[in-house]
Amino acid sequence: MTTRIDTRFAALRQEGRAALVTFVTAGDPDLATSLDILKALPAAGADVIEIGMPFTDPMADGPAIQASGLRALKGGQTMRRTLGLVADFRKGDSTTPLILMGYYNPIYIYGVDAFLRDAKAAGVDGLIVVDLPPEEDGELCLPALKAGLNFIRLATPTTDDKRLPAVLANTSGFVYYVSITGITGAATPDSGRVGAAVARIKAHTHLPVAVGFGVRDAASAAAIAAIADGVVVGSAIVEAVRGSLVEGEASAKTIPAVTNMVADLARGVRGAAHALAT
Repeated sequence: MTTRIDTRFAALRQEGRAALVTFVTAGDPDLATSLDILKALPAAGADVIEIGMPFTDPMADGPAIQASGLRALKGGQTMRRTLGLVADFRKGDSTTPLILMGYYNPIYIYGVDAFLRDAKAAGVDGLIVVDLPPEEDGELCLPALKAGLNFIRLATPTTDDKRLPAVLANTSGFVYYVSITGITGAATPDSGRVGAAVARIKAHTHLPVAVGFGVRDAASAAAIAAIADGVVVGSAIVEAVRGSLVEGEASAKTIPAVTNMVADLARGVRGAAHALAT
């Protein structure tokens, strides 16, 4: 089974550069604007898109992503609407990899079998479910793999060599390395430590390693792109959405705020690739 995620990372490997992986929350600030943002991301420079599934208790997320989820939920965002968002995006884009990211509770309530069926039909390529450890692979991970979806696992600075094989056992698509200990958007990663961690993970797997948490501008994106296969940016993009709102609602500035930031991040990632090649 080869997914869009596998295909995209293979193509970027041939280009000799890292992937820019962007995160946005489904339904933030409203459903229509959320779709417009999604549609604009690939042209702005996003190689892979993570779509947050809004949840009332997002324990790993910092204030920016928590607030985006609450805005979406307040606007009536549901799992069904999130899958509809993916399906609408797929009407105009059949190649950009889409990953749903979030927590198990909304999937469990939807029903695992129904969720996997509907996610696959909508055009989802992979899942990141941050509160399901490897010991719970039978709950969602193994059924997802059987359904043809990548299941992407998080590794952290506290994932030691004893724990790493369990984390990697059923992981596919790529490994998401969380560069800092804590919540999203909390600090800037140390590229030296991240480089060592990426090398350690790569000694255990052939999968690409993408690094997230704390990347917020072109310079930090370039630093990570020089040492990893992918750079994940979430809080900074979600903050760009928030900063564009007028009295809590989308404005004429909302789409440009996101696309300008993503274009800047993309320049950082591509500049790092050029530096590596010369």
